[in-house]
Amino acid sequence: MNAAPAHGTLSAPLVVEFPFTRSLGPVQSAFLTGLRERTVLGVRTADGRTLVPPAEYDPDTAAELRDLVEVGRTGTVTTWAWNSAPRRGQPLRHPFAWALVRLDGADTALLHALDVPGGPAQVRTGMRVRIRWAEERSGAITDIACFEPAADAADDSTRPAARPHSGAFADPVHGIVAEARLDYTYTPGRAQTRYLEALARHRTLGERCPGCRKVYVPPRGACPTCGVPTAEQVEVGPAGTVTTFCVVNIKAKGLDIEVPYVYAHIALDGAGLALHGRIAGIPYDQVRMGLRVEPVWTEGGRHPDHYRPTGEPDAAPETYQELL
Repeated sequence: MNAAPAHGTLSAPLVVEFPFTRSLGPVQSAFLTGLRERTVLGVRTADGRTLVPPAEYDPDTAAELRDLVEVGRTGTVTTWAWNSAPRRGQPLRHPFAWALVRLDGADTALLHALDVPGGPAQVRTGMRVRIRWAEERSGAITDIACFEPAADAADDSTRPAARPHSGAFADPVHGIVAEARLDYTYTPGRAQTRYLEALARHRTLGERCPGCRKVYVPPRGACPTCGVPTAEQVEVGPAGTVTTFCVVNIKAKGLDIEVPYVYAHIALDGAGLALHGRIAGIPYDQVRMGLRVEPVWTEGGRHPDHYRPTGEPDAAPETYQELL
């Protein structure tokens, strides 16, 4: 983190990322495989509406939907918003519009990027657009690179009806990797700034509530129970007690720790609630509630790398039962 002299607190860019693999049912499989083949599929409901993107169940009746239809590659903008500063991972690197586009033959709109070189003055509700396909397609929504103006497209009032489609394609897509990522700047505030600066000196600071007297670690600046500021700083630990724990058997991407390993809630001595940390220096199947542990710091580390057993006798359950 970098100091911000104007107010004495810290700030840093923070990324929360969790890509996961999901399987596709017959409807979503057909839709994404169709995009790979430059074909846009929707699904027809019992009352005759065509949903694009297709849903597996009717949003009004919850009835299962399987009647696939092919819709057009041109459509009409129903509403839009200008994105003047595209962020990492968005469809285009230059300014563009996010638009809801009702494709010809569809009764619902698809959200995607609209590339309009002339800027927001050239975008309007009701304008006609067409799909710009990606050069390389794999069976994902990004197979539509974006939409672009289509002045030569027929008027929306003459749009063709959707055509039945079997949904059958060679080598269908059965699963996708869904990227989930959040980038933001984190400013911890005065209380956590003091906490982080103390950690860099291998000390752990909490703050005591003047009402209930609970010591919060990490501090929050105010007691969530009493609703009053917590200005009194209290050094806790460094040792503590494992109150509860879990064994991790799935290796995380980018984390150089061999499985299985243990993450635990640890009540540092003097703290009024437990924080979490990794337990090492002991076989994973010997970690237990009540185990006494201490922090292990790596050279230059700004927080404990892990906690290890102190060799003390286990803490009695009544000493930590209120911290579970």
